[in-house]
Amino acid sequence: MDYNIILKIAAIGILTAVVSQILKNIGKDEISTFATLAGVIIVLIMAINMISELFDTVKQLFLIY
Repeated sequence: MDYNIILKIAAIGILTAVVSQILKNIGKDEISTFATLAGVIIVLIMAINMISELFDTVKQLFLIY
């Protein structure tokens, strides 16, 4: 497993947390929630792509079509 994906997920989490806290401090709670939700969706899309690659690898390994 490549460690770059772990670093990308961590960077997205940290960035999302910082943006969320900044927006909450200036009174934009709704936008803060949307920013957090956007970060979660980005990470979920990355995870879905990784799972798809895993299934493709398993199919190729066992020659399942």
